[in-house]
Amino acid sequence: MQEITGVISQTSTPYSEFKNHVGEVVTIKGAIHNIRDMSDFAFIIVRTARELIQCVYSPEFSDYRLTAEVTEQCSAKITGKVVKSETRDGSERFELQIHNIELLSVPAAIPPVVISKKQVNCELSVNLDYRPVTLRNPKERAIFKIQEGIQRGFREFLQSQGFTEIHSPKINFAGAEGGTNVFKLDYFGKTVFLAQSPQLYKQALVPVYERVFEIAPVFRAEHHDTSRHLNEYISMDFEMGFIDSFYDIMNMETGALKYIMQLLKTEYAPEVELLKAEIPEIGTIPCVKFKDAKELCVKKLKNITDMKDFEPEEEAFLGKWAKQQFNSDFLFVTHYLSKKRPFYTMDDPEDPEVTLSFDLLFRGIEITSGGQRIHDYNMQVEKMKKLGMNPDEFETYLMLHKYGAPPHGGLGLGLERLTMHLLGFKNVRQAAMFPRDINRVTP
Repeated sequence: MQEITGVISQTSTPYSEFKNHVGEVVTIKGAIHNIRDMSDFAFIIVRTARELIQCVYSPEFSDYRLTAEVTEQCSAKITGKVVKSETRDGSERFELQIHNIELLSVPAAIPPVVISKKQVNCELSVNLDYRPVTLRNPKERAIFKIQEGIQRGFREFLQSQGFTEIHSPKINFAGAEGGTNVFKLDYFGKTVFLAQSPQLYKQALVPVYERVFEIAPVFRAEHHDTSRHLNEYISMDFEMGFIDSFYDIMNMETGALKYIMQLLKTEYAPEVELLKAEIPEIGTIPCVKFKDAKELCVKKLKNITDMKDFEPEEEAFLGKWAKQQFNSDFLFVTHYLSKKRPFYTMDDPEDPEVTLSFDLLFRGIEITSGGQRIHDYNMQVEKMKKLGMNPDEFETYLMLHKYGAPPHGGLGLGLERLTMHLLGFKNVRQAAMFPRDINRVTP
C-alpha cells in the first residue's frame, strides 16, 4: 500500500540553482517557448514558472537527435549538462547542453498569436480574446507577478499592524453604496445583489477584530466603456477601529504603499526590470482639501462644469501638480462634498456640507476612496432618512450601530488601477488577468 507523506520531491532543477551544478547533468521541466534552428545546432528556450532557460542542442553533446515532433508549446522534460557563459555586458549566465528531451505533451494546433517574441504584438482585443495563450508571454505574465506582489505587500503589512483577514459574502441583500449601479440576481425568488464592496461587512467586524482587511472581487453595473473602468475588479479593503481621525486611515495606507513598493523592488526585481516599471519612492504624501484642489483646477483648466467632483482631466492635472510641487506621485484629496459620498460617510462636524473622507490619486488617477464612517446609531438613521433611504431595509447593517461601535474608518483600493499606472499602461484591461467589462465575459 502506498502512503502519502506530504513531501514532494524536486524533479526539476530551478535556474536559480544552476550556479551550484556547473558541469553536472540536471533535469528541468517546462514548455518549449522558442526554437532557433541554426542548421548544425539549435537554441531551445524553455519557459518555466518564472524564467526562460536557454538550452543548446548539438549532436556532439549526446546520442539524442532532435526531431520535428519537438515544437513550440510542447511540455517537456529536458536532461542536460549545466555550462557557464557570459553575456555581452559581462554578466554571468548559465545554459543547458541537451542530452535528452522527453515530450510530456504536444499541442494540437499552432497558437493564433506569436508569444515567443519579447512582447505580444497585436491589438488589445485580440490579446484578451486569446488570454490563456497570450499570458504565456514573459512580459504578459510578469504583469500579474507584479500584481501578486502588490497584494502580498498589502496583506503582509496589514497583518504586521494587527489586522485580521476576512472574506465577506458576494451575494448581498442591498448595495453598499446606496446607488443603482448594482447587478441584480434572482435568488430563489428573491432579488439580491452582487457586492459593490465589502463595506457593510467589514464595518460589522470592527467591533469583533478591531482591524480587518479583505482582497476580493467587487462588481459595479456601470455602463462605462472607458480605458479606466471594469465591471468586476479586485478591491483591496481595510477597516480599522478606535481611530482618532480619518488621518489615521491615510497614514495606514501610506505605510502599506511604502511596504508594497519596497517589496516589489526586492522580491520582484526580475519582473520590474522586464517591464521597465517605475516604482515610486514614497516619503510623505501631500494632502489638499477638495475645495482647494477644485480652485486649482478652475484656475488652470477650461470648461470646468462639475463643481461636485473631478473629471479625469482634473485628476491628471492634480497628479502633475503634486509631482511639480512636492515631487510626489501620490496626492490625497480630502473633505469631499457630503452629497457625493456614500450614506455611511461621516460629515465634518465643523462643516456638514463636506465629509471626513478622501481619495488617493496616483499619477493623476484615483485609486482609493476612504474615510471615517458614522458609528452612532441615531446619526446613521437620520442620514439614511435624509437621503431617502429606508432604514428598515438595512436592519442587519444597523446592528453595528445599535449595539455599539467604536469610531472607525477604512478604504478600498483598486488593484487593477494601481497596477495600470504603476506599469504605465493606457488601459486598465491590460492589468486585468481576465477582464470583465460591458462587452466582455469571455474567456
